Amino acid sequence: MADGDYEWFLTLAELQHVTAAAQQLHIAQPTLTRMLARLERRLGVTLFDRHGRRLSLSTYGRIFYEHARRAQLELDSARREIEDLDNPAAGEIRLGFLGSFGSVVVPRLIAGFAQSSPRVTFTLEEGAAELMSERVLDGALDVAVVSPRPHQPNLAWRSLFRQRLGIAVPRGHRLADVSAVSMTELADEPFVSMHPGFGMRQLLDELCAAAQFQPRIALESPNLTTTAGLVAAGLGISLTPIDGSEYAPGVAVVRLADSDAYRDIGLIWDSGRPLSRAARDFVASAMSVRDRGEWAPTLAQQRAP
Repeated sequence: MADGDYEWFLTLAELQHVTAAAQQLHIAQPTLTRMLARLERRLGVTLFDRHGRRLSLSTYGRIFYEHARRAQLELDSARREIEDLDNPAAGEIRLGFLGSFGSVVVPRLIAGFAQSSPRVTFTLEEGAAELMSERVLDGALDVAVVSPRPHQPNLAWRSLFRQRLGIAVPRGHRLADVSAVSMTELADEPFVSMHPGFGMRQLLDELCAAAQFQPRIALESPNLTTTAGLVAAGLGISLTPIDGSEYAPGVAVVRLADSDAYRDIGLIWDSGRPLSRAARDFVASAMSVRDRGEWAPTLAQQRAP
């Protein structure tokens, strides 16, 4: 690794263990130890406090870590700009998304982009909305498809479409045959909900707060498929997108009449870090798909202006 490249130091500072850092960096442990000793001699201070095999940043180390992290971001940006100039038609995009977008939205975005940029590869990561935002901000992901729109001011956002929300209830429930329901009518119902940190959980909490009640959470689930199954088993009701797809057997979906009962789906990236040429082209391609109305019919009808 080059002298001005501090990826190794950042890895060591974050893992706080020489052996683990060496394995992740694919270098020998004695080599990493010598690199650290050489850096500390050059700076004239000790960057880590030793606790057996564990390390923790010293006061000097924390200062150096913050500056090294910013410097590494600049070096990474420079490399990307050079790679873009050298071969703009190739590259890799690290794309994150919520699990509910894995069957239609993400495949449609990738397929549309691959037609014009077949040499660009994708690394995909699925997770909760809160985790996807964190992964974008720490540089692990280039772009993510999330909902709802995050609150962090340094996350750039481009809207793709808007989905109406409904309430999934078991067949035979008192609301199963009504055309619409308001949140205020659900105050006494048990809810099957996504875990905290997921976008649908945030939307449920916000809708219940607007209706002036605290949801009674009977069960929590990590995905909408399991949630639907729990509803079908009669264990509660749940908030769900109305997307026109076939719902789980034993589940009826009732439209929410509340004017704010929708979720915005969009792309996010770190506004403080330059996107690679491939990632910029991907965002532009996604906007073209949106503007041409090439989503599945039910999605196209609900897409945001």
